[in-house]
Amino acid sequence: MRTLEEAAFAGDEAAFADLAGRHRRELHVHCYRMLASFDDAEDAVQETLLRAWRGRDGYDGRTYFRAWLYRIATNVCLDVARRHARRQAASPGEMVWLQPYPDQLLDEIAPPDDQPDAVAVDRETIELAFLVAMQALPPRQRAALIARDVLGWSAHDTAELLGTSVPAANSALQRARATMQQRLPARRNDWSAPRPTAPERELLDRFIDAHERCDAAGAIAIAAEDIRISMPPDQLAFAGLDGLRPLLERAFGPDRDGDWRLVPTSANRLPAAASYLRRPGDSVFRAFKLDVLRISEGRIAEITTFGYSRFPAFGLPGTMTA
Repeated sequence: MRTLEEAAFAGDEAAFADLAGRHRRELHVHCYRMLASFDDAEDAVQETLLRAWRGRDGYDGRTYFRAWLYRIATNVCLDVARRHARRQAASPGEMVWLQPYPDQLLDEIAPPDDQPDAVAVDRETIELAFLVAMQALPPRQRAALIARDVLGWSAHDTAELLGTSVPAANSALQRARATMQQRLPARRNDWSAPRPTAPERELLDRFIDAHERCDAAGAIAIAAEDIRISMPPDQLAFAGLDGLRPLLERAFGPDRDGDWRLVPTSANRLPAAASYLRRPGDSVFRAFKLDVLRISEGRIAEITTFGYSRFPAFGLPGTMTA
């Protein structure tokens, strides 16, 4: 009786879809790291699976099937990056294509068969700060860094992935590491945590409580002095408490647009809150925004605010009753 892999490469389309589909979620995260867009990553995975099916005759059987798919996915992402020619961004607010990644989808990723005890998605490599820094790299340096420092591939395998020599791949990696060291915030001890910690969840609860009570003082009390607020894709950014106060005044003041209800969630291994707004005269709270929080030293150091378009991916409803 033929194995699934034998059937897949003998032309059984259903068997091939089953075999490749087992890697779909991790390929999606790989493409997301390369492109920083949930939607672009979805398109890239679709193209990857299509190219894999059409090019199955080129699979030599000696390379791990998973590694073969990663090679195709990386080339697809390099093509996307070349087409978009996106400029470097200094903050999330400048990355109009940046989208959040739901933690429940990250939890679906199983460790590779040859690394059963591996952490499927390390927090440091999926945080928004990491993604923003990654977008400063030329695409091939980005791919080299992901292959070596995220996936743990060898120099030889990375060179094959990029279709180049080992010295050239190592050079790309060294340049990428240097750039990342310059652009990333100081490494925190909790970056290896797989999901938000208990103190972070407690601070998220305080964030939610302050917003639902429209308590500007309570919101300011949990914010860092140098807090940064970014709002992709609107390219809006605010810095410090002086930048936060006018936002709170508009959201919580007597002329506010309505009442708030917030739901705790998590994105990119960070605490997040989904906000719903009930406008005057309306009977329900409607999806409004998603705030992703970066917490440092017991204070909210950064808020990245997204629209509600990704609520379905988070399993969040479009409306809430009172």
